[in-house]
Amino acid sequence: MKLSFVIIVETIYMRTKILISIVGPTGIGKTALSIKLANYFNTEIISSDSRQFFKEMAIGTAVPNKEELSCAKHHFIQHISIKDTYNVGQFEKDALQLLEQLFKKHDVVIMVGGSALYSNAVINGLDEFPRVPIDIRQSLNKKLQTDGIESLQEELKILDKKSYETIAIDNPQRLIRALEISIGTGKPYSSFLSNPKRKRPFETISIGVKADRETIYKRINQRVDIMLENGLINEVKKLQKHKDLNALNTVGYKELFKYFEGEWTLDFAVSEIKKNTRRFAKRQLTWYRKDESISWFDYLTNVNEVIEHIENSIKKPAK
Repeated sequence: MKLSFVIIVETIYMRTKILISIVGPTGIGKTALSIKLANYFNTEIISSDSRQFFKEMAIGTAVPNKEELSCAKHHFIQHISIKDTYNVGQFEKDALQLLEQLFKKHDVVIMVGGSALYSNAVINGLDEFPRVPIDIRQSLNKKLQTDGIESLQEELKILDKKSYETIAIDNPQRLIRALEISIGTGKPYSSFLSNPKRKRPFETISIGVKADRETIYKRINQRVDIMLENGLINEVKKLQKHKDLNALNTVGYKELFKYFEGEWTLDFAVSEIKKNTRRFAKRQLTWYRKDESISWFDYLTNVNEVIEHIENSIKKPAK
C-alpha cells in the first residue's frame, strides 16, 4: 500500500513538465551551468540569446564552442542568417513548438540566455500593446536618421525612465517601439509590461546566476580580451558591408565598425566594447531583479546545490 502511494505520487510529479530557465548578466557562466544541468537531467538546451541565433556571428556573441556544444544538444544556436527577418514573436512560436516535441521525450528541458525579452516570451507570453498611428514610428525613424540615437534615448528617459533603464536602448528597434507606445498612448511603455501570465503546459523554475559588480565587470573585461584573441576583429571585418543590418547593431560589432571607418582608434573601440557590455549587464540585472520568481545563486556555487533546489521545487506541489 505504501509502495503504491509512492508510485502514484511520483507519477503525478512526472506528468508536470519542467522548463528550467537560467538567467543572469553576460559573462557570468550561464552556459557552463546549463550544460551541467542538461547532463544531470539527461536533456537538451534551448538558447534564448537573440544574438547567438545568427550563423555569421560566433565570436562576438560568445556562442558555445564545439566542445560545449558536444556536451549537450543545443537548439536555436546559429540557426538563421543576419539577413533573415526574425523577431521575438517568431521565436516564441518556434520555441513553444520545439518544447512540445522535447517534452514528449524529456520531463525537464533547459533554457538559457541573456535576452530577457525572449526568455520571458517563452515563459509568460508576449505583452499586448494598443495600436498607435504609424506616422509616429515614421517620425521617430526620421529623427533617428537626422539627430542620432542619443536624441531618442534622451526622449525615452523623459517619457519612461523605467524602460530607459531596462530595455536595450542601443537597439534602435526596441528603442523606437518603446517610444511609439509611450507617445501614441500617453502612457509609459513599461506600464503595459505587467499583463497576466499566459498559461503554459509546463512549469518554469527560474535560476539566476549572480556575482558582485566588481566580479561581473572583471569577467566582462576578460571575456572581451579573449574574444579579441580568438579573432573578433577578423569576424567583424568580414561583416562590415552588412553593418546597417539590425542584427549587427550589437555590442562588439558596432564599435569595431567605427574603428574600421577610421572614426576611432582600436584601443578606444575596445574600451567602448567593454564599457557598453558593462552597461548591458547592468540593464540585464535591473530587468531580472523585478522578477521575484528567480532563485539566485552565486556564480561559484556548487552545481549540486542548484540541483537540490531544482529537485525540491519539482517535488513541491504547484499552487
